[in-house]
Amino acid sequence: MKKYHISVVTPVYGCSNSLEQLYIRLNRVLSSITSSFEIIMVNDASPDSAWESIKELAAQHKEVKGINLSRNFGQHRAITAGLDFADADWVVVMDCDLQDQPEEILKLYKKAQEGYDVVFGQRTQRKDSSLKRYVSKIFYKIYNYFTESKIDSSVANFSIISSKVVQQLRMIREQNRSYPLFVNWVGFKKCNIEIEHANRVDGKSSYTLRKMVDLAVDSIVSQSNKPLKLSIKFGFLVSMFSLFCATWLIIRYFLYSIPVEGWTSVMVSIYFIGGLIFANMGILGLYIGKTFDEVKNRPLYLIEDSTFDIES
Repeated sequence: MKKYHISVVTPVYGCSNSLEQLYIRLNRVLSSITSSFEIIMVNDASPDSAWESIKELAAQHKEVKGINLSRNFGQHRAITAGLDFADADWVVVMDCDLQDQPEEILKLYKKAQEGYDVVFGQRTQRKDSSLKRYVSKIFYKIYNYFTESKIDSSVANFSIISSKVVQQLRMIREQNRSYPLFVNWVGFKKCNIEIEHANRVDGKSSYTLRKMVDLAVDSIVSQSNKPLKLSIKFGFLVSMFSLFCATWLIIRYFLYSIPVEGWTSVMVSIYFIGGLIFANMGILGLYIGKTFDEVKNRPLYLIEDSTFDIES
């Protein structure tokens, strides 16, 4: 039997001013479901005074637990830290900026009671910037192609999962992490339900275009070897094309006495093949680099401080 019925895990970065409002709304919603709940706020080295706000909330409200990471490890590792400490029958994962509205937890929980182990919130109208929505759609189209998955770009981290799903997620200790992708991989009975997405209350998203591209590359490389297979197929096609061209030039020379003129075609071919070789070496290097990261077996996160011992 778990200690709590519901745990809420939320990574915190750049949203110090919204944490009190987040607690008030979460407390109101969760209290309508059960009296047995906890709220785990994981400070991912937020540049503002987020950790001080978390400690203050934890000192005033016994339901609030805080984890302070030693440096910025990234949103998905912060979620991992929260899941490692969550002790409940059901765990809700959500962002702290109030774009994931606490009131929507009721929908997720009620749907889960129908026999689902995983229920994700599907944002019918995203309140993000046009750039972020566009990049997200492109990422999931590319990701679904390379991994042969069917993940909707309107689905993010906001979800509720059962304790047995949490136990399976704890077993995945890969360095390249993505919470929704891992939940999709472990399986179990899951569904998506429509929720309302709100405007960001405090701060701005830390996901720049460069970070989103890096996340896309890491996710694809860590979840699929299809880029390697495609590079092999493409290299084979180029080789076959070169063979046909060479055959045609030989036939022209011996049958029609047409010599191969100039060095332009030769140089273009050399640079073209050289570019392909370097591109394939780069793809292979990505996989070797990711393998190197994994074999070092470093911890996914380090905790500088926590408020789990604070009771009021």
